[in-house]
Amino acid sequence: MRPVVVPFFISHLGCPHRCIFCDQEKISGSRTALPDTQAILDKIEEFRASAPGRQLEVAFYGGSFTALPEEVQLKLLGAVQPYLAGGTVTSLRISTRPDAVDHAAGSLLKRMGVGTVELGVQSMNDEVLRLAGRGHGGRDSEQALATLKELGFRVGVQLMPGLPGDTLERSVASLKRVLQDKPSFLRIYPTVVVAGTELAELYRHGRYRPLALGEAVTWCKELLKLARQAGVPVVRLGLQPTEELETPGVILAGPFHPAFGQLVESEICFEVMASLLEGATPGSEVGFRAAPGRTSDLVGQRRCNLRRLAERFEVRILKVREDDTLGRDVIVLEGPHGERFRSLADR
Repeated sequence: MRPVVVPFFISHLGCPHRCIFCDQEKISGSRTALPDTQAILDKIEEFRASAPGRQLEVAFYGGSFTALPEEVQLKLLGAVQPYLAGGTVTSLRISTRPDAVDHAAGSLLKRMGVGTVELGVQSMNDEVLRLAGRGHGGRDSEQALATLKELGFRVGVQLMPGLPGDTLERSVASLKRVLQDKPSFLRIYPTVVVAGTELAELYRHGRYRPLALGEAVTWCKELLKLARQAGVPVVRLGLQPTEELETPGVILAGPFHPAFGQLVESEICFEVMASLLEGATPGSEVGFRAAPGRTSDLVGQRRCNLRRLAERFEVRILKVREDDTLGRDVIVLEGPHGERFRSLADR
């Protein structure tokens, strides 16, 4: 069973730059505030009481943790040490910038019990990073990844396809470079235009065109397939919906959708189902099976996948059912000539 995450948001704190796309307070739904020791202890106790017997993971999200003064890092992480020693908290994670990571910074985190570090890589293309005001290049991300892996951390990488100057080819190339360094997991957040950012001004003056929702799904579909082929899990596709983000006027443009991840998964399922139906006899009756929890991905929102397949191949799709003997990425076609199957990770 996964640990329950106890989140602390330190939006912008430690960041030496304000990237053109960034307003972490709106994205996280949390105002900038550095929690004091008592606030950390109170929140851990609150989660401990609400999830008795469950292991806890304390996470410091947002900001650039390793760019904070060392005494601040030690104060935040130090507050958790009694729970870590007692086994109530089993892991710690932080987020930071690639150019705020070196061996000394990583060693401090390791000494204080941090197990997972998430890097805001965003892109590996230097031109895209320059236009975004990141203040670092792709080589910094490679060095940070290598340093953290050498020290034994689980390393997550965050990517933002669709930034100014980005293309599908550049996003694919960025992911391929990241995958060479074998991160533990990925988060992929297609760029949206948040009010109050420099990107919002570029958008208002016609100097930036965000990805349309369909474009973002197509881009992320290719990225997700590459990650699966490399065996690297994508733990999040699209921004987590929050009350702040869903407030009218906060997101001005871009591919924000509360179920963005499912749109991408559904599109990949459509491709696999279509490949299984190649050569099907028009008028034949077919069905599909998939692992529990996959039915909605196969069917598509408002049954769009089933309609598209029926029209393209002129078949009748009688059923889509769950099969708990199948792996999560396997889809089976049941047809008049027997069964065929494919994996979502297949090339």
